[in-house]
Amino acid sequence: MTAELTPAPREEDVTLGSGAMFDAIAARYDRLNRILSLGLDRRWRRQTVEAMALEPGARVLDLAPGTAVLALAITDAHPDARVVGSDPSENMLAIGDRKVAEAGLGQRVHLEVGDAQAIDAPDDSFDACCMAFGIRNVPDRAKALREMARVVRPGGRVAILELAEPERGLLAIGARFYIRVVVPWIGAWLSGAKEYRYLQRSIQAFPAPERFAGIMRASGLEVLEVRPLTFGVVTLYVARVP
Repeated sequence: MTAELTPAPREEDVTLGSGAMFDAIAARYDRLNRILSLGLDRRWRRQTVEAMALEPGARVLDLAPGTAVLALAITDAHPDARVVGSDPSENMLAIGDRKVAEAGLGQRVHLEVGDAQAIDAPDDSFDACCMAFGIRNVPDRAKALREMARVVRPGGRVAILELAEPERGLLAIGARFYIRVVVPWIGAWLSGAKEYRYLQRSIQAFPAPERFAGIMRASGLEVLEVRPLTFGVVTLYVARVP
């Protein structure tokens, strides 16, 4: 695919959470992630890679890879792994393509425009699947989870990393304030993009960890672990395809 950014869509044409929304913020996405996560997003992604328990030569599907940060973390940890990334945002993928090319990984990482609710791949075609900070933006999450269960071979793992609102304790109060007030304010201030206010609302609306784990089970996945990270600011869901 081309590595050229397309013009940002007009504000009236953008649906919050859509590929068009991420097209509009693609150029600032990586820098803002570092700032807003206080640099912890790299650690969270490493834990996601570890949770997939990949075997040598694994073929991995990375849904909503954005700028290929997680895809590159996979290839860094597993030098013989191959990754296919599928994302609805062309501009995010264009940046990811440039990173892949600069790393000389064009033969091992392939990025394409796609929809997690209708994965363009045969049954049992991947050894594992991962998704970082993307399931929150999928309109029909259960359908996407069923698609993950379909394309990953039996015994393969699915690892989903998603933001959450901590519910208990003094640290949880501070974390909720950071997510609800600080994150959208800094995002809008640094990027000039109102889309970062959507971030707070979408986190608030996302199901609680145990409820989302129940949706995973109902979608045909065997949940192995629901792991809160950094006082519950993010949750790592680890499942297996029966």
